[in-house]
Amino acid sequence: MSSYVTTNPATGVTEREFPTLPDDQLDALAKRSLDAYTQWRDTSPAARAEMLSRTADLYEKRADELAAAITTEMGKVTKQAVGEVQLAASIYRWYADHGPDLLVDEKIDPQGAAESLIQRRPIGPLVGVMPWNYPYYQVARFVAPNLMLGNTIILKHASICAASSALMADVLHEAGVGEDVYINAYINSDQVAKLLENTAIRGVSLTGSEAAGAAVGAEAAKNLKKSVLELGGSDPFVVLDTDDMARTVKVASRARLSNTGQACNSPKRFIVLDDLYDDFVAGLVEAFKSAKVGDPTDPATQVGPLSSESARDTVAEQIDKAVQQGATLHTGGTPIGDSGAFLEPAVLTDITPEADAYSEEIFGPVAMVYKASSIDDAVRVANDVQFGLSGSVWSTDIEKAQQVADRLDVGMAYINEHGTTLPGLPFGGVKRSGYGRELGRWGMGEFVNTRLRRTSEK
Repeated sequence: MSSYVTTNPATGVTEREFPTLPDDQLDALAKRSLDAYTQWRDTSPAARAEMLSRTADLYEKRADELAAAITTEMGKVTKQAVGEVQLAASIYRWYADHGPDLLVDEKIDPQGAAESLIQRRPIGPLVGVMPWNYPYYQVARFVAPNLMLGNTIILKHASICAASSALMADVLHEAGVGEDVYINAYINSDQVAKLLENTAIRGVSLTGSEAAGAAVGAEAAKNLKKSVLELGGSDPFVVLDTDDMARTVKVASRARLSNTGQACNSPKRFIVLDDLYDDFVAGLVEAFKSAKVGDPTDPATQVGPLSSESARDTVAEQIDKAVQQGATLHTGGTPIGDSGAFLEPAVLTDITPEADAYSEEIFGPVAMVYKASSIDDAVRVANDVQFGLSGSVWSTDIEKAQQVADRLDVGMAYINEHGTTLPGLPFGGVKRSGYGRELGRWGMGEFVNTRLRRTSEK
C-alpha cells in the first residue's frame, strides 16, 4: 500500500492514495535535479524573481482551491487555510521583491589587494522534508529563498499532504519554474537517506519532530551535507501584568487554539505571576469551554479536528498521563464523536517537573498553566525545558517586558504578541528546537556559497 494517503480527519474517510517512487528511480531523480541546476543557476536573478512573483499571483488567484485541499488533508479550518495560502503568497512576493538586491556582490575591505569581493552563489540540488501542519507556509519558507538563490529542489512532503504538494508543484511550474528545478517527490524516510548519499545532493532542510530531525541531521552529517532543522517547541507565554485580563485571555486562547494547537511555535506553557494566576486560569478555562469544535468547513467553527485519529489519541494519552502524574485537568481532553479526530480543548495546571508533560511537547489544543512567584521564577520555568523556538512576555511596562524577553533562551522573543511570522523576519530556534534560520535575508544565508573573489595588484 502507498504511504501517501489522504484521509479526511473530519470524517475518518480515506479519499485517495498516491503511489510512492520506486527505489530504482532515486538516482535518476537526483540527476534530474542536478541537470536542471546547471541551467537554473545561470538564470538571471531578475528572471527568477519574476517567476516567484507569478507564483505569488497564482497562490492568490487559486486561494480557495489550495485552501480546500489542506482542509481535506489535515483538517485546517477554512478561514485559517485561506490565511495560510495568503501568507505563503506573501513570502514568494517578498523574495521576488527583495531577492535580487540580496544577491548583489559586496565589496569589502581589500586588505592589501586591488579588490576583495563577496559573491553569493547557489550550492546545488537540495532536499526539503516538510510537515503537514502548515503545508504551504513551511514549504514557502524553504522554497522561495532557495529558488531565488539558484538552488534546485526535491520536495518530500508529509505523507498526508500528497494533494496539496502536487498543487504547489503545479503552481510553480505554471509560474515558469522548470519541472526539474522543483520536483515534488512521493518518497519515504529511507529514500531521503539514500538521496543524501547521492553526490548530486548538496543539502537538506527539515521541519518536523525531534526524532525526524535527529535522523536527517545525522544522515546529512555523515555525508557532509549542510542541514537546517526546525523542530518542536514548547513556547512560554509569560504574563507579568495586564490592565485588561479579558483581552489577555482572549489573545492567549486564540493563539493556543489556532490550527487546533498544532504549531511548533504555539504558546504551550502559560507562566503567570501568582497575583494574576487564578483570574487567568478561570478566563482561559471559560474560553476553552466555549470554543466551537467541529466541521472545519463550517464558518462558525473555531477548532477543527487534529490531523488524524492517531494524533488525537496521542494528545489524549498525554493529557491522561499528566493527570495520573498529579496535574489538574480543568476542562476538556476527551475525544468527541464516533468518527473524525476531534478533541475537547483542555487546560492543565499543577504540572510538576517530574511529570512527562512538563518537558514534552503536546501538539494539540492543550494549555498548560504554571504559577510563578516572581519574575525570576517565571524566567526559570520558561527556560527549564530543552526547547527554544520562541516565547513571549506580556506587560504594560514595555521596558520591563523587554528585559525579561532578553532572558529567554529562544530564537524569537516577542513582547505583547506571540508567534508573529512575516516574510522579512528570521524564523528559527535554539536547543532542541533545531538550528539554522528561514525567511528574510537569513533564509538566503543557509544554502549559499559565500564566495570570495580577490584580485591582487599586478
